[in-house]
Amino acid sequence: MKSKIIYLLGFIHLFFFVLSVSIAITISFVPLYVFDIDYLNIANKIGLAKEVILKNYSILLKYLTIPWVTELKMPNFPSSEKGLFHFFEVKKLFSLDYIVLFFSGIGSVLFVYYLRNRKEIWKLSRFFLWGSLLTPLLIIALFINFDTLFILFHQVSFNNDAWLFNASTDPIILALPEAFFMHSFILAFTLFEVFFIISYLISKRTRL
Repeated sequence: MKSKIIYLLGFIHLFFFVLSVSIAITISFVPLYVFDIDYLNIANKIGLAKEVILKNYSILLKYLTIPWVTELKMPNFPSSEKGLFHFFEVKKLFSLDYIVLFFSGIGSVLFVYYLRNRKEIWKLSRFFLWGSLLTPLLIIALFINFDTLFILFHQVSFNNDAWLFNASTDPIILALPEAFFMHSFILAFTLFEVFFIISYLISKRTRL
């Protein structure tokens, strides 16, 4: 019974570690936004130079990801109190992801050592195999009906409607179109898939 609990907790830690790492990388992966400024024609649509948009995006990203940055003031994008409150909530979500990453990482390392000592590293292969088969289904779901999933995500993550931005009071929403968030979700799930496939191949080749 004890070993079953250890396995269950270990696999849960591994799942959340891979997921939180994928999210953390996606959050900080600025090249995706650089690409989308051109691909989605954001600069022309809002009438600002690409460099100006990136400068403001950098300020926003620092606020969202660095704990000691407590004030958000984008020079070219004024924000309402409602908008600032939403970004504060997003900042808390990002912080939660980093906390999950840290503790699930520790749990994952301890679990791998536990399996190694018991010569059961091979048991990881089935876990990573099933995980790698699940991810493509999620990516397909994103393509089929992202609007519904996007709304559902916000309804689950936030207990208010502050995420419904008004472009006249929070013009930053014009620089962050829904398509960019869809690309971010796809990137996160793709990273998740890649990590699971690599981990599956490694665990499968391990004879311990």
